[in-house]
Amino acid sequence: MDMGNIRTKDIKSVSFELVSSYPDRFSGDFEKNKQAVNELKVTDDKLLRNKIAGYVTRIKKSRR
Repeated sequence: MDMGNIRTKDIKSVSFELVSSYPDRFSGDFEKNKQAVNELKVTDDKLLRNKIAGYVTRIKKSRR
């Protein structure tokens, strides 16, 4: 059985805030979301950037 990924409240709150603030900037494409998070200078940490971009992608895909 696959348990899935566990994300902290910080990643979730930042992701929801980004999607609500910039709804047209993000899509269901992880690579584009990663670039957008990088351009917005949310964090300098690559791992954290990827986690935020991944959760933003999940949010956008579920809202279709």
